[in-house]
Parts: sequence; structure tokens; C-alpha cells
Amino acid sequence: MNLSLILALIWMLAANVRAMFPSKDNLWRFAYGLIAIGVPILIYVWWQNGIWIALVFLVAAMWIMRWPVIYTWRWIKERLVRS
Repeated sequence: MNLSLILALIWMLAANVRAMFPSKDNLWRFAYGLIAIGVPILIYVWWQNGIWIALVFLVAAMWIMRWPVIYTWRWIKERLVRS
């Protein structure tokens, strides 16, 4: 197992552990931080392991952080319907 996959697994572990504890802002600040850290890790996974492993990591990250994905999808749909 190479460094990029180890970093990706640590990222997933941190996201899951943090999600277990309550927060006043519904974990949004932590989610922004995870996204900022996760994108370079995703690129690193892609660079070291190829597109398919990177897509697996992307789907897993989207599954863990589903609310930012859902809100982004709603925002895109709203923009497309208005135009």
C-alpha cells in the first residue's frame, strides 16, 4: 500500500470519527476542511494509482460527506431550471 492510499484511509477515518460527535454548526466547518484536504489527496491517489482507484475514493468520500454533495446537486439543478 502506497502513501496516497494511506492518506486516503486516514482521511476517511478522520471523517467518520468526527461525524460521531455532535456539533453546533452541523459539522459544516469540518466538512469544508475535509474537502480542502480531500481534493489534493484525491489527485495524489489518481497520480499514484490511476483513475479507477481514484474514482473508488471519490465515491467513498461522497458517501461519507453526502450533505455537501446533495446541497451542491440541488444548487446546480436550481440554476439549470431558472435558465
